[in-house]
Amino acid sequence: MEDFEQELVDQFALAQIGAGATDGYVGTERSVIFDFVRFLGRPIWTTEAADADRFLVHLRRDRGQARSTRESKAGTLARFFDFLINRYQGDIHALTGYVVVQPIDDFNRPASSGMSVVRVPPSQEEVDMLFTSWRVALPTARKYLPAARDYVAASLWRRAGLRISESVMLDMRDWRRDLGEHGKLHVRFGKGSRGRGPKQRLVPAINSVDALLDWWVSDVRHQFGDDWSDPDAPLLPSERRDRHTGGCARVGDDALRSGLKKAVAVWLPTWEGRLTPHGLRHFCASSLYSRGMDLKAVQELLGHEWLSTTTRYIHVHADHIEHAWASANDRVSARLMGE
Repeated sequence: MEDFEQELVDQFALAQIGAGATDGYVGTERSVIFDFVRFLGRPIWTTEAADADRFLVHLRRDRGQARSTRESKAGTLARFFDFLINRYQGDIHALTGYVVVQPIDDFNRPASSGMSVVRVPPSQEEVDMLFTSWRVALPTARKYLPAARDYVAASLWRRAGLRISESVMLDMRDWRRDLGEHGKLHVRFGKGSRGRGPKQRLVPAINSVDALLDWWVSDVRHQFGDDWSDPDAPLLPSERRDRHTGGCARVGDDALRSGLKKAVAVWLPTWEGRLTPHGLRHFCASSLYSRGMDLKAVQELLGHEWLSTTTRYIHVHADHIEHAWASANDRVSARLMGE
């Protein structure tokens, strides 16, 4: 077991060298890992989040290490355990029976460590309560049309994972009810790679997006102005008029952010100041994944170039990965027994 543990650390170092890291950097990373192993006092694959908590507290209280040092070491551990999970999860489970977990999680991950900021979304119950209350209150809103528009935009973030910038740039022509079983949204201004311009994709109107847009187009959008039949008119308009075309101007990011902010303050006050459009995008990814959607399909829905980006959007219960792993092993065993 000790030899296997040493091999895992060596393979991590080899991968870093292959990625172009300097010898000094790799040596520093190895020393942090071995320091943690000595502190842990048992095999590395048995590590839990509570062990990382104790280690980080030890660095602060007992060793008096600076915040930047602790953040750097937390980042090292996060990278190492990502490596174990991605490359050696199967081997470790076969040899030891353990399923490796990421101990640097949503709660103990330092905010300024240079790692991606984790946006843990509200629970399914909280989001359902927010949108149910919002929808019920729409008919009595002081300004019904912008209230309905803001609700539709936020629903697209929640149900289809659209970015706020993608929502703003949708035109009437981009809702293609004729494509597929549910219809599709043509996102023409998706986030592209640097220097490559916008990245287009077709987003299936699953998760009740089709009913939402049917209601919006048939019952509400025409009340903003006569341009509703113009394919180039904005799907989500402003109350203001475009001085060049005379039709509705396009709604801005700030108006949609403000609409969500006000709704959260009224119907989900525990998340006031914390729930953002991007947070709802994270919620969409987590919700669909927890309901059984394949990770690759979630990646395509969100328009991510890399699967690793999508994995950072997934926030599920702590035992979800273990259950998925057990289910996968059961399927493999059943297939082998059948042969």
